[in-house]
Amino acid sequence: MAQVRNKQVILRDYVSGFPKESDMNVVDSTIILNLPQGSNDVVLLKNLYLSCDPYLRIFMAKDTIAGLGGLTPGSPLTGLGVSKVVESGHPDYKKDDLVWGMTKWEEYSLVPAAQILFKIEHTDVPLSYYTGILGMPGMTAYAGFFEVGSPKKGENVFVSAASGAVGQLVGQFAKLHGCYVVGSAGSKEKVDLLKNKFGYDEAFNYKEEPDLNAALKRYFPEGIDIYFENVGGKTLDAVLLNMKLHGRIPVCGMISQYNLTQPEGVTNLAHIIYKRIRMEGFAVFEYYHLYTKFLEFMLPLIREGKVVYVEDIAEGLENGPAALVGLFSGQNVGKQVVVVAHE
Repeated sequence: MAQVRNKQVILRDYVSGFPKESDMNVVDSTIILNLPQGSNDVVLLKNLYLSCDPYLRIFMAKDTIAGLGGLTPGSPLTGLGVSKVVESGHPDYKKDDLVWGMTKWEEYSLVPAAQILFKIEHTDVPLSYYTGILGMPGMTAYAGFFEVGSPKKGENVFVSAASGAVGQLVGQFAKLHGCYVVGSAGSKEKVDLLKNKFGYDEAFNYKEEPDLNAALKRYFPEGIDIYFENVGGKTLDAVLLNMKLHGRIPVCGMISQYNLTQPEGVTNLAHIIYKRIRMEGFAVFEYYHLYTKFLEFMLPLIREGKVVYVEDIAEGLENGPAALVGLFSGQNVGKQVVVVAHE
């Protein structure tokens, strides 16, 4: 039985406030590359690409919200990734299959087969895309915009955190659908990306806008039909003042709030009544039944160059903690991926 090194990223202790690299340890462990006897529903994976996502911060807290279940100090981080099957005790998977789903932040993982979400059938696109545009963030943008947002041609769309893993796609979907779309981001480089690469009609750096309400009135003199919510806090408060009658707010995330010990209040909620706004939180896993339909929509757009995707690649597990922490200060440009192995 081959025993090999298994580098891991371990959570040292529960996190409060902003996560730091020192909250995680990179350690060398070992693993035997065989399934334990009688493991019928277990799959041994070689991890290739790991997805760095803001929601991981929620799992790192002692009291996880929304009953999502947390991480245990002393054990590896858990998240979405692209992996290759080394050995399978489950009939649906065989050696060398490529899959994406929940795995651990380590070189090799033993996971219950139920944690694998999908087998990867299309390999003419970069495999790392299954952590992003063809994975959870892509499905999030698709479900949030089309299913929750119910867009109509010609509507006005605003996207916060617009250059991130999800936002960059929402803007492109909105343009393909015939909408006017504006995005906010946190640097000049990201604003340039929004306008010059992702095709946003307009974009602004929220850090340079002392008055967000005034900024939104400048870009949306007639108001906003759909606000794709990624940040919460002051941005949401300003948006509520600028929504149109019967506007929709798909609530995907609230990254400005995850690290605060005392979340910020929102003062303009009464506008939900005045303007009959529908504001709806959603979780991507409730839409995975649409994945086949999503691939049929997405793959041709990628192949024809009608949708583009920007990734920020961190090479090696040892650079995983810095990549994850960097999400919360906007260090990443595009979808943050950690490469464990290319093959």
